[in-house]
Amino acid sequence: MKTPYKSVLTIAGSDSGGCAGIQADIKSISACGGYAASVITATTAQNTQGVTDIHAIPIDHIEKQLDAVFSDIHFDAVKIGMLHSCEVIKTISSKLKEYKAPNIVIDPVMVATSGDNLITDNAINCLKHILPQASLVTPNSKEAEILIGHSVDNNNAESTAKEIGTAFKTSVLLKGGHLDESTEQMFDVLFEYKSDRTYLFQNPRIDTKNTHGTGCSLSSSIATFLSQGDSLENAVRKGCQYINQAINDGKDKILGKGNGPINHFGLE
Repeated sequence: MKTPYKSVLTIAGSDSGGCAGIQADIKSISACGGYAASVITATTAQNTQGVTDIHAIPIDHIEKQLDAVFSDIHFDAVKIGMLHSCEVIKTISSKLKEYKAPNIVIDPVMVATSGDNLITDNAINCLKHILPQASLVTPNSKEAEILIGHSVDNNNAESTAKEIGTAFKTSVLLKGGHLDESTEQMFDVLFEYKSDRTYLFQNPRIDTKNTHGTGCSLSSSIATFLSQGDSLENAVRKGCQYINQAINDGKDKILGKGNGPINHFGLE
């Protein structure tokens, strides 16, 4: 008997070093049991040490990529990563509405692991307008501060997740990796907009610099679990567990001279 793939579309930028962006998304979606397709919004000259150049893909080509995949493939979820300009954001927003895309997970990528800016200030304002289309938004603490306009720490993480979710009418996973790096445990906070409930997910902090692409991989893994029919709470729980395991599996691996990737497939 023929059965369809659980297909996930990633819309994001390319990382030439393979640690983050489209490359990390495809690995994460595949490792979690989904079929990955992609629409590339920009290419970067990037390695484990940083980003040296960003090349924007022409808008008409982004539109053609979107039309090509949406007109042919049924997607059970969509993950959105780096959107570097207002024009790109508006184009994608329009196409998501046109094709009635389900289970949209937005990782509001603004700053690379290396600290390099990946998005303009004008684009940040436009990005805020697409957030209500999402089923889930996954900011880290630095991105949350940009979105909501005040500092975020362990004491106000829960209220901040709810504040962002209420402001943008969407569920929010506030990632805790940068909140307090001195603690042995990390807490990710999920605010579920429809139920007005908050959940805490605890995982041990792993001592390693190999965390390049963690946010991309987490959001795409959650989208994959949503595509398979998991509830939002279960999809986030499974995504956090998968990423924690991938970080642990890659903590002693060596790639490049900077921040290495997580080990998506548990490779020896």
